[in-house]
Amino acid sequence: MLDILFDFIKILFYTLRDVFPILSLILFFQIVVLKQPIPHLKRVILGGVFVVLGLSFFIMGLEKALFPIGEIMASQLADPAFLGNVDGEVLHWSNYYWIYIFAAAIGFATTIAEPSLIAVAIKAEEVSAGTISPLGLRITVAIGVAFALALGTFRIVTGIPLYLFIMGGYIIVIIQTIVGPKDLIALAYDSGGVTTSTVTVPLVTALGLELSGVVPGRNPAVDGFGLIAFASLFPIISVLGYSQFMVLKKRMSNLK
Repeated sequence: MLDILFDFIKILFYTLRDVFPILSLILFFQIVVLKQPIPHLKRVILGGVFVVLGLSFFIMGLEKALFPIGEIMASQLADPAFLGNVDGEVLHWSNYYWIYIFAAAIGFATTIAEPSLIAVAIKAEEVSAGTISPLGLRITVAIGVAFALALGTFRIVTGIPLYLFIMGGYIIVIIQTIVGPKDLIALAYDSGGVTTSTVTVPLVTALGLELSGVVPGRNPAVDGFGLIAFASLFPIISVLGYSQFMVLKKRMSNLK
């Protein structure tokens, strides 16, 4: 119990250290540059306390739960005994199908629960006067992340260079940006960015590092990272692809 309390105090100190420059900058511009009093000062102070405590509890939860869960799941799913290999032979990439399924499932689930994506989806509904469905946008982005993480874990297992996937993905994005509907391009790019936030990153990072540590011939420092790049790129493709599909569907209905 004392160890947990000590860990929380240490995390609280680091959180205060990280948040202090942001608060100082805001106060400087409000008081010195704008020369305006801080509105609802008591509410702002209380909100700041909640932010620091919330971030501290969240970071502690990541360290105590999400990171270990990601590491344990990756090590267990990639265990040669679980995959049916007891002779020490090098497994074929197809033997790791449970890893791909788990990566896709955890990518979809964490993206649906991602607070930053929820915020973007709500704002998208507001500015589009209800044209864009928040749930539809979140599901579309989550499908992109699910495919991205399945493909990213496949890359770790096979050892294919990361840049080939990233270059190929951005070529697709460039083509979609040129030929696709212009209304959702900016939203698609923002949707890709918000998927790599507080919920998704810890599990994805732990999964990549642990998987590269248990797959023979992989180095966590070289092969363990890169899944976040997949999770940022492929939601852009999925949102742009969805918008292109809706435009095509509308055109087909007009021809009938």
